Amino acid sequence: MGICGSNGIGKTNLLDAIHYLCFTKSYFGKTDSQHVLNGAQGFRISGKINAGGPRHETELVCILRETGKKEFLIDGEAYEKFARHIGKFPCVFIAPDDVQIITGTSEERRRFTDALLCQLDAQYLQHLINYNKILQQRNGYLKSLAASKMADSQLLDVYDRQLTVHGNYVFEQRTLFLKQLVPLVKSFYEKIAGVNEEVNIVYESPLLTASLEVLLKQYRDKDLLLQRTTQGIHRDDLQFSLNDQSFKSIASQGQRKSLLFALKLAEFDILKENKGFAPFLLLDDVFEKLDRQRMHNLLNWVCVKNSGQVFITDTHKDRLETALSDLAQPFQVIELGSNF
Repeated sequence: MGICGSNGIGKTNLLDAIHYLCFTKSYFGKTDSQHVLNGAQGFRISGKINAGGPRHETELVCILRETGKKEFLIDGEAYEKFARHIGKFPCVFIAPDDVQIITGTSEERRRFTDALLCQLDAQYLQHLINYNKILQQRNGYLKSLAASKMADSQLLDVYDRQLTVHGNYVFEQRTLFLKQLVPLVKSFYEKIAGVNEEVNIVYESPLLTASLEVLLKQYRDKDLLLQRTTQGIHRDDLQFSLNDQSFKSIASQGQRKSLLFALKLAEFDILKENKGFAPFLLLDDVFEKLDRQRMHNLLNWVCVKNSGQVFITDTHKDRLETALSDLAQPFQVIELGSNF
């Protein structure tokens, strides 16, 4: 489906609404209140989804009450834990600012990795939630010692044991994931860029040098001094290289775009392989990022070769219709007006 209209009309909001129904949260904002219409006290997002294959049509509803409480329902039944929904309707989002995965902080790259793994493995999601919760508690306790300077070593031992259990699982799954991701990214990068350049991804983690249990003990004095946990999977990162040099240091804008799309297509491919059906692909304003031929190759891979459902936004209706017509597949284009 194509969604066209002028800038600021709400095209991105439509894609984000689909993301809400797949992930129970926005792709962009960290808090739900950021997405409440000015003057309103809450919101309601609803949609009917058919992810393909033997799956029946499913009605999804996300409600943010005026009290700030959020509810999520599937076919009329409310979830007690939103985490149970993640992975049922996988989707891949590509937005202009996603280049931060390559050029931004390690947090951006962990978010990319976690978003994919959480859709594949419910245990991973739960271990990650538990790890972050305990990490927050440990850091809160370390900060509380600023005045007293008297640490309860037994309490820290408890935190450390809990962090180790959850952190080890996340580390092991991230390690396995990279073995699957790297060859796919290399292959897609070569197809998108159209040149033979050596792209590589290296997983960096403190746990590659020692176990988390050992690291937490070894760096406890430093943690007490800095009042935060300095070792763990929350310090993990991905390092991208181009011809054995730092990618973000030497890559052109075109090379960065090619790597971003290679990462996202690898994500798409992994989800399809694991789920047995193609995830939704949400493309926000990507025509400005790729030339016509590369755009055609991207859409052909998703829509024709993988029978995927694509939602794509653009400011130019003619350009959008031409790109979709070239695929010789059924499509629909909706044009948003000023009253949307």
